[in-house]
Amino acid sequence: MITVFSGTNRKNGRTQLIATYIYEQLKAQTEEEVQLFNLEDLPTDFLHADMYSEEGQSKELAAIQDKYVVPANKFYFVVPEYNGGIPGILKAFIDACSVRKYADSFHGGKKAALVGISAGRSGGLRGLEYMTGFLNYLKINVLPNRLPVSLIETLLTDDVLTDEVNKKALQEQITEFLAF
Repeated sequence: MITVFSGTNRKNGRTQLIATYIYEQLKAQTEEEVQLFNLEDLPTDFLHADMYSEEGQSKELAAIQDKYVVPANKFYFVVPEYNGGIPGILKAFIDACSVRKYADSFHGGKKAALVGISAGRSGGLRGLEYMTGFLNYLKINVLPNRLPVSLIETLLTDDVLTDEVNKKALQEQITEFLAF
């Protein structure tokens, strides 16, 4: 199973548009089950001091982990650039999921693809580097073709990805990821 993550809880962001585009492309190109999880849908109470104990985790977070994280063998992260890094909510989500069912979650032998989204020119490269580092630490194999998508506002028409160069780059990454 593949889980595509829209890596921010920001409402109505461009990240969700690209994550949905990737999700739809994957569904059309593989018989493998593909799911989409938007961090906007995280329970609002999951982030607290007791989240690092299994007893302190919410039932809603456990249900999300059981549906989107544990059964997945591949993850596709679409991550916006926030202050030269990744959204803190994404790192907190991964950290929270490592408390319960540690070995079955974001650890050991799973695979990931990374797409950075940026309104600026970098495409979130610093965040992709940071994320690659901690995913490798967790023994998750990251597809070497990490894709920075820069100047996102210029690539969309009416909230639809219309830029052919970036559509081609995403398709190349998707093809590589499916074979990975």
